[in-house]
Amino acid sequence: MSLDIAEGFAEELLGVETDSGLKETLKRVCGRLGFDHFALTFETRTGADTSPEVLLHDYPAEWAKVYITFDLAGKDPVRRACDKSLTGFTWESIDRLVPMTRGDRQMLAVGRECGIGDGYTVPRHLPGLARGSCTFAVRPGGSLPTRWLAVAELVGALALGCAARTSGILRLASNARLSDRQRECLLWTARGKTASETAIILGISEETVVQHLKMARERYGVHCRQSLILSALFDGLIGFGDVIRWPERS
Repeated sequence: MSLDIAEGFAEELLGVETDSGLKETLKRVCGRLGFDHFALTFETRTGADTSPEVLLHDYPAEWAKVYITFDLAGKDPVRRACDKSLTGFTWESIDRLVPMTRGDRQMLAVGRECGIGDGYTVPRHLPGLARGSCTFAVRPGGSLPTRWLAVAELVGALALGCAARTSGILRLASNARLSDRQRECLLWTARGKTASETAIILGISEETVVQHLKMARERYGVHCRQSLILSALFDGLIGFGDVIRWPERS
């Protein structure tokens, strides 16, 4: 039964061509799965202080007004938790993903006062390119329809892909801005190596390394090593896994 419903919604979402069509589809999905409200956001890498490129929701007007008036996007614990999870999560589990402050708990409490109780959020993030989330929520005092969360996960992921397609946010990658040697010098710099150490590793002179990094900064229009590394990460020219070895948790 749940598989049939998931397949039906998937076919419908794959055929959506506009944001308004996506909103109507999500509204139907929301009710069919036993949720009361939905919200979908999808934005480019331009930063957290800008408005999302796509924002679709049927939240109570009071909560939408509070959220926008007080610019709560930059303080939203749900938004932060999206960057720490590869799969959907319930709001009651947020404190297992990110530290929760007193202000975070107060914000969720205000949401309940405005008509939003618990929720289930499906995140999608492409580092340096775009981030988005699709949330299904219930009224205060309501219970999440746990039997439908797996379907909500699938629908949320498809809806975000649909939003990226209809909005034109995701575009083909541009040509690499750096030469192979410039990229190599940058990669070792990102790993914490000095110019002299990089020169030894690559078998070139230190002066050549310095020159390659200078040209790389000029190509990106930045003036320091940190900005150059971030720019290359954003473009996908180097990857986080190539640079950082994450410490094992005890």
